[in-house]
Amino acid sequence: MADPDLKEIGLMVGLEVHQQLNTRAKLFCGCPTTIQGGEGHKLQRYLRPSMSELGEVDTAALFEWSRGTRFTYIAPEGCSCLVEADEEPPHGLNREALDVGIAVSMALGSSIVDEIYTMRKIVIDGSNTTGFQRTALVSLGGRIIDEEGEVGILSITIEEDAARRLEEDRTFSLDRLGVPLIEISTAPDIHTPEQAERVAKRIGQLLRLTGKAKRGLGSIRQDLNISIRGGTKVEVKGVQELELIPKVVRNEAIRQMGLLEIRRELERRGVSEEMINFQSKGVDLSEALRESSNKLISAQLRQGGVVMGMKAPKFGGLLGKELGPNRRLGTELADYIRSFVGLGGLFHSDELPKYGITAEEVERVRKILTAEEEDGFVILVGKREKVENGLEVVKARLIQCLKGVPKETRGANDDGTTRFLRPQPGSARMYPETDVPPVRLSIVDMERARLLVPEEPEVKLKKLLKLGLNEELSRIMLNSIHLDLFEELVAKYHPKVPATLIATTMENTLKYIKSKGGDTSRITDEVIEEVMRAVFEDTVTKDSIPEILLEVAQSKLSVNEAIKKFSRLNEDEVTRIVRTAVEKLDNISDERRAFNIAMGNAMEVLRGKVDGKKVAEAVRREIEKRREKDKARG
Repeated sequence: MADPDLKEIGLMVGLEVHQQLNTRAKLFCGCPTTIQGGEGHKLQRYLRPSMSELGEVDTAALFEWSRGTRFTYIAPEGCSCLVEADEEPPHGLNREALDVGIAVSMALGSSIVDEIYTMRKIVIDGSNTTGFQRTALVSLGGRIIDEEGEVGILSITIEEDAARRLEEDRTFSLDRLGVPLIEISTAPDIHTPEQAERVAKRIGQLLRLTGKAKRGLGSIRQDLNISIRGGTKVEVKGVQELELIPKVVRNEAIRQMGLLEIRRELERRGVSEEMINFQSKGVDLSEALRESSNKLISAQLRQGGVVMGMKAPKFGGLLGKELGPNRRLGTELADYIRSFVGLGGLFHSDELPKYGITAEEVERVRKILTAEEEDGFVILVGKREKVENGLEVVKARLIQCLKGVPKETRGANDDGTTRFLRPQPGSARMYPETDVPPVRLSIVDMERARLLVPEEPEVKLKKLLKLGLNEELSRIMLNSIHLDLFEELVAKYHPKVPATLIATTMENTLKYIKSKGGDTSRITDEVIEEVMRAVFEDTVTKDSIPEILLEVAQSKLSVNEAIKKFSRLNEDEVTRIVRTAVEKLDNISDERRAFNIAMGNAMEVLRGKVDGKKVAEAVRREIEKRREKDKARG
C-alpha cells in the first residue's frame, strides 16, 4: 500500500503520556513503590460495572463484564497491603506525588485547580481489585512548542498505576498497583508521525528533569488518539518505545483510510444494514467439511466441535483488503471474535482455497450459503456456543463497515500495527471517589511544588557542557532515562571520577554489555553506584568498569564479588607480572616488537586491574633493565 501524505488526509493525533513517579510511597497508602515481585497471599475477585451518577453503564465496562472472568491476585509482602486488596479504605492523597503534578503543570503553563478531587474511573479488565482506577485532576491547559506548531495540553492528572499482569492473562501482582502515575494529555494538534515522536520525547524529557521519574521498562507508556478526515478517533494503548510511535501513527492512519475505502465501496455496491441482517445467517458446515484436510477443522470435529459459516453479502474481495502490513479486514474480524468470545480459527472467502481447504470445498460452502461471486463468507471453528456467538460478533463488525472506522480501543503490536482490544469507554465510566477527601491547595503547597519545577533543557545543557561532556554526549544525557542518577553520582564522586566516565558508562558501556549477551536488567542503579564508588576509592581502575559490569550481567556474581575479582594489584605484584612477561622474550633487539609482545602478555593478566598507562611504563622500565643486564654480560 502506497504511503499517503498524512497531512492531506487530515491526520490528527493526541498523546497521553503516563509516567511512574519515584515517590517514597504509593498514591493512597504507605507501601513503597518498588516492584518486588515474588510470592504472596492469593485472593480472587469477580469484577462488575457500576452505574454513573446519571444511571448509565459504560460500554467498555459491559464488554469486560460479559466475559465473566474470575481474576487471581498475588499480594507480595512488603509492597502491598489491605488497600491494594480492597479490604481497607484508601489513605489520603500522596502529597509528594501531587507536588510533582503541580510542578509539571507550572512548567507547561497549565492552569492549576484550586481543589484536588479524586475520581473513580471504571476499569474491570482485572488490572485493579476495586473495579476502578483512582485519578485526580491537577490542571487544565498549557502548551508545548514544537517546530511544526504549538501543541496544546488538555489536562494533567495524578493517578494510581494498575496491577502488573503476570504470564497468565487472569493473574495479576499487586506490587505495582497504586504506584503514582502522572498523565499528560495533549490536544489533537499533532499532524505528522514525526511530530508525535518529538512531542512525546519533549514530555518525557520534562518529566525526567524533575528528578522524580522512575526508570526501566514499563515506567513510561504512551497512548495515542488517532483520527483522519472522515474517520473516528481511535485510542491506541501501550506504546512503550518512542521509536515505535511514528510507525504506529502511520499504520493506524493507513488502516483507517482502508476502512473508509471499504465503506465507500459498500455504498457503491448498495449494501445496507438490513441486507446484512437478513442474509448473514449462521449455517452448520460440519458435514460438508468433515473430510477436510485442514488440521484445525479435523481436530475440532474429533473433539465435538462444529464448523459454521455465514455469508457476507457483497463483501467479495473486501475481506482480504489490505489495511496495513499483514493486516486485512479478515484480520479485524479475527481480532473481534478473539476478544469478545475467546475464539480463534476464522477463515474467509478471500483467502481460500488454502490451509488444506480445497477449491471444491470452497464451492460446496458457497452453494450451501447461497453465496454468489460478489459475496464473501466466513467460517468459524470451535465449540458450538462460542462459534454461534462469534458469528454474531462477525455480523456486528460487518455492519460497522458501513459506518467506516469504529470507535474502539486498540493495542499496539511490536511491528507498529494495532489490534482490537475493546470498545472505547465513554463519560459514564467516571464518578466521584467518596473515600478520599479533597485537597485544597495553599500558597505553601504551591511554593513547595515550585522547587521541583525543572530547568529549561538549554539551561541544563550548559551545565552538562561545563562538567566536561562534549555536546553530543551532553545532548544524549539530556534525553537519558539515567539523567537523575548521573547527576547524583556526579555530585558524589566528581571530579575524581570524571563526569564523562559516568555518562559513557551509562550510555555506551551498557550497550556494549547488551551486545555481548549480558542481562542489563542486573545492572541496577545500585550496581552502577558501587562501581563508581570503587573507582573513586581507587579499588578498581576505570578500565575495569566494562569487565566488572559484564561479569555481573553474565554471571551470578554480586557487584562486590565482581569488584573484588578486578581489584587493583599493588605495585610489587604489577612489577612481578611485568618482569615475567619481559623475561619470556627471546630477544629485545627490536624494541617496538619486544614492547608489544611483553605488553600483550602482561595485559592478559592485568587488564582491568591496572591502568594501561602504568603497565606500559613498567614494561619499558623492565625492558631497559634487561638491556642493561645483557650489556653487562656481553
